[in-house]
Amino acid sequence: MALYLIGDIQGCDDALQHLLDKIAFSPSRDTMVVLGDLVNRGPDSLAVLRRMVALGSSARCLLGNHDLHLLAVAHGARPPHRNDTLAPILAAPERGALLDWLRRQHMALLETLQGHTLLMVHAGVMPSWTAQQTLALAGEVEQVLRGPDLAQFLAVMYGDKPARWRDDLSGNKRLRCIVNVLTRMRFCSPDGEMDFDTKEGAGAAPSGFLPWFDIPGRKTADCSVAFGHWSTLGWLGRRDVLSLDTGCVWGGSLSAARVHADVGGSAFPSCELIQVPCTQAQVPGL
Repeated sequence: MALYLIGDIQGCDDALQHLLDKIAFSPSRDTMVVLGDLVNRGPDSLAVLRRMVALGSSARCLLGNHDLHLLAVAHGARPPHRNDTLAPILAAPERGALLDWLRRQHMALLETLQGHTLLMVHAGVMPSWTAQQTLALAGEVEQVLRGPDLAQFLAVMYGDKPARWRDDLSGNKRLRCIVNVLTRMRFCSPDGEMDFDTKEGAGAAPSGFLPWFDIPGRKTADCSVAFGHWSTLGWLGRRDVLSLDTGCVWGGSLSAARVHADVGGSAFPSCELIQVPCTQAQVPGL
């Protein structure tokens, strides 16, 4: 039995098939966790969703910003973007079932490997949050996404404010801030202010900001955090951080990390990186 973490697919179903073939993925034996952004910008988002649904419990998926965008467009809370490739999903005969499946996926997941914590999110974790707090806050958003007020929430989900987390945030401001941390954050300041404008690599941090995982005193430093979202960062295989968005849809590769607990009593799991090139890439800027 193996656990595979897979970076942003973004509708590149051919690359996903090649990756699953390369790792000889067996639904009866193995588990995969897709770290968000299953859909959009690539050519076959519908096939990706159909594949994930068919895999059942062997595929666990996080919601990324593009997945939430699909839900927002489908519910009339957000206009389609000119670069979207979501129309086949919205026109599919099983549209309702696919969207219902998507809204029931996760904002964060937690695994324990021989006593060590592996936290999985799409984008980032506020430095002041523990792993358990992250899971609890993700659950607040999941409850709304799965409930009767989904359309109303999607209509107010977007916005850059509040840009700094506070424990006393409430209502839509609280939920919006949680969503932004988990699905959009790259850089933040030591006191937890997020920057949403800079999308380049780690070396492009604005003045006073750092990559969220390099903030001193980060409360998830005692576990491993796996995430996607940051294609300009690419693969990062630190003991405490696994970054797995390697820009498949932009002509890069689709990446999986086979994660297993270290032998010899190490406090951190180790992983093997497996990659396949993408042959369905969107041309940047289109």
